[in-house]
Amino acid sequence: QVQLVESGGGLVQPGGSLTLSCAASGFTLRNWAMGWFRQAPGKEREGVSSISNSDGSTYYADSVKGRFTISRDSAKKTVYLQMNSLKPEDTAVYYCAAYYTIVPLTEMPPNVFDYWGQGSQVTVSS
Repeated sequence: QVQLVESGGGLVQPGGSLTLSCAASGFTLRNWAMGWFRQAPGKEREGVSSISNSDGSTYYADSVKGRFTISRDSAKKTVYLQMNSLKPEDTAVYYCAAYYTIVPLTEMPPNVFDYWGQGSQVTVSS
């Protein structure tokens, strides 16, 4: 049974940092691109970052470039999202997702992703 479980969300002050983790089970990360999405109240789900398992190439939304870093540990089947310099507008539920492809992603349409986690709330507020 394929499962993605996020952890690491919480409340942080503006300018602070958080690291989200996504533990995968039921499949290996080989040939799967892993992505992080977020959805704020009243807004559409947006792709934040992804990482290809074929060559490690990464994608970042313009809104998070230079502040967020995605990484993976294939042995642990875990993907991470290090978030620095957090802003109130980063507040959202963050979702981990998996897409069966070896092609490096240059965009992140939610509809192509095959599996999703349950989400982890990140709140940036003073």
